[in-house]
Amino acid sequence: MARALGEDLAQDDSSSLGSDSELNGPSPYRQADRYGFIGGSSAEPGPDRPPADLIRQREMKWVDMTSHWEKTMSRRYKKVKIQCRKGIPSALRARCWPLLCGARVCQKNSPGTYQELADARGDPQWMEAISRDLHRQFPLHEMFVSPQGHGQQGLLQVLKAYTLYRPEQGYCQAQGPVAAVLLMHLPPEEAFWCLVQICELYLPGYYGPHMEAVRLDADVFMALLRRLLPRVHQHLQRAGVGPLLYLPEWFLCLFTRSLPFPTVLRVWDAFLSEGAKVLFRVGLTLMRLALGTAEQRRACPGLLETLGALRAIAPSQLQEEIFMSQVHSVALSERDLQREIRVQLAQLAESSPGPHPQLQARLPGAQAIFEAQQLAGTRGSPKPELPQIVVQPPEESRPPRRKPQTRGKTFHGLLPRARGASLEGAPRAHRSSVSFLDTRF
Repeated sequence: MARALGEDLAQDDSSSLGSDSELNGPSPYRQADRYGFIGGSSAEPGPDRPPADLIRQREMKWVDMTSHWEKTMSRRYKKVKIQCRKGIPSALRARCWPLLCGARVCQKNSPGTYQELADARGDPQWMEAISRDLHRQFPLHEMFVSPQGHGQQGLLQVLKAYTLYRPEQGYCQAQGPVAAVLLMHLPPEEAFWCLVQICELYLPGYYGPHMEAVRLDADVFMALLRRLLPRVHQHLQRAGVGPLLYLPEWFLCLFTRSLPFPTVLRVWDAFLSEGAKVLFRVGLTLMRLALGTAEQRRACPGLLETLGALRAIAPSQLQEEIFMSQVHSVALSERDLQREIRVQLAQLAESSPGPHPQLQARLPGAQAIFEAQQLAGTRGSPKPELPQIVVQPPEESRPPRRKPQTRGKTFHGLLPRARGASLEGAPRAHRSSVSFLDTRF
């Protein structure tokens, strides 16, 4: 499956461009838009872009939250999630993405690791495959125009470092656009650790040689589609459109080949905050926009027409604010997703009783990753010094105090009496007491 998917992605270079700016062809006189795409249409603010004052307010909120990140994640994660859904300001993504995915902690705990990997000699097999794919990653972005530029060379170093860091997994072609988007915002070392976190915590089993997690999520997606969009599910079944024909490009590349670039960044903001459920929500939203009405389904009677409809959604429907509001309204919680995963795993065990590959559990977003890193830091930290307990030697033992012998002795004393009471025949010794004699035998 991995080889077939790689050939399919290699044949369709136009889908890897990631921006409508790249559909018009190169021109030496075109300027780059605000995202770095030459001749892009994002140079001017869009109609749904927030005003400048609102952007400044959001920037100040993010500066405040990231300045006290541990406190923010421990006590105010709900606010972080809300702000991620609104969109991280472009000027602060380089600061926020490594914090959200935990890459900053990984880099701090492994100083010098990336530089050692970047300086090491890569596996010739993987180096050839990586070099062959470099020119396909956003060819009209100003970072990746030149083969000898810092963009393509940085991408080569990051992908080579990952193959050395995880030699059992090697290189997957879908890692190219993911690493390229990271390099657009981050230095190579931070981009590398973000790639590690995405491949190992957000989407474990996606980029390995067998892609077993992609197959499982394809079955989960169809089950969710049957529950949430039953008519669309029936149409796909009739047309013979299986999930492996479109879902790997969506999920493996994190929609970098399927959505306008401003919308891609908004999807990534939510994905790094809330985890893989965002990918399912985006996929379900695209299905509804492409095949949600009866008229749309009638216009796509066969397999090719249906796949074409998934690629031909109107750009106005994919604008970031409009599209993301629909994504966040999809009725899919983390609990629903985990329950469906368990159901699909049970069905897989019943259908094929043989041994199955052990899938690594993925962490559902930034909060789970933060808590896991905090726990790992607590376990790995040196034990706190215990106060020294000094034991004083016991005092010299004394002989027990003997009870005085009172047998056969007579004691004289005064007995208090109540006011007004009298004792007949007893002389008055004190105003409020009487004398007595007590003999003990």
